[in-house]
Amino acid sequence: MGRNLKQRGKGQGSRVKENKTPNSELPTPNLSVTIAGIQLKNPVMTASGTFGYGEEYAPYLDLNRLGAIVVKGVSFKPRHGNPPPRIVETAAGMLNSIGLQNVGVEVFVEKKLPFLKKFDTKVIVNFFGDSLDEYCEVAKILDGTDGIAGLEMNISCPNKQEGWLEFGTNPDLCFRVVSAVRKSTKLPLIVKLSPNVTDITALAKAAHDAGADALSLINTLSGMAVDANTRRPKLGNIIGGLSGPAIKPVALKMLWQVFKAVKLPLIGIGGIMTAEDAIEFMLVGASAVQVGTANFIDPQASIKIVDGIEYYFKKNKIKNVKGLAGSLRV
Repeated sequence: MGRNLKQRGKGQGSRVKENKTPNSELPTPNLSVTIAGIQLKNPVMTASGTFGYGEEYAPYLDLNRLGAIVVKGVSFKPRHGNPPPRIVETAAGMLNSIGLQNVGVEVFVEKKLPFLKKFDTKVIVNFFGDSLDEYCEVAKILDGTDGIAGLEMNISCPNKQEGWLEFGTNPDLCFRVVSAVRKSTKLPLIVKLSPNVTDITALAKAAHDAGADALSLINTLSGMAVDANTRRPKLGNIIGGLSGPAIKPVALKMLWQVFKAVKLPLIGIGGIMTAEDAIEFMLVGASAVQVGTANFIDPQASIKIVDGIEYYFKKNKIKNVKGLAGSLRV
């Protein structure tokens, strides 16, 4: 990737590398955490869409060390995605317009999941649909599949039955689709919230009332990039989703707002490049975090963040995640 995002990754990553193992006499903290009834060995997950189906990253890190792998989103039928170009770097971030390309839920279960079941790491399946019925059909298929610890609903999708209004921007639609999926599966249900709303707490409350077991936030911010020389959009689909360090302040604010509004476990997402970033999300209320764009800069970013969190806990004599989550001093 280009200079801006690489420099952010290198500069921040160096802080983690400097976190050498502290005095061995310090007690080893308990990094385990339970999210929506899912027991994780540590609070670090990979973010959907940035880690493929896990197998792509297996040559570069030990998947057993992750708290959970959140796989690339799956739909009822395979999707080819949007026309290229699909990714463009921006200042301190990245725009993507992949278009939710995926193999479909049946191929995922038959050909992708068996590889993930080899590891001692929880698998959480991100999924979506173009209609309420599609959401429910995917949930039902995954519900009866061994090796899946939980589901993460991507509700940042337009509902073709409602004039393409996004499920994740309308509290009523959010409540309806989460309620329907809740009835379609017994698996722990995490709802991933969109930041492209006026009041994210309204969506959080709707998801909570509909039966969500946990919330993850935020998804990407809607944005675009333009080439001044060609006078054309840089993305083939014109509009894309902004991720990376540029969105971290927005993500922190929204997670803090949701933490105060609902009593559900929260998973922080948005520009987490280092252990320090992850700690900041925990301070404002996250019990776990997801690492996304950082994976494109350094395939081992998630593991370095696990190590950095452990160092921070030792250094500050924090015994477990509960001793940190939501402890922001205001």
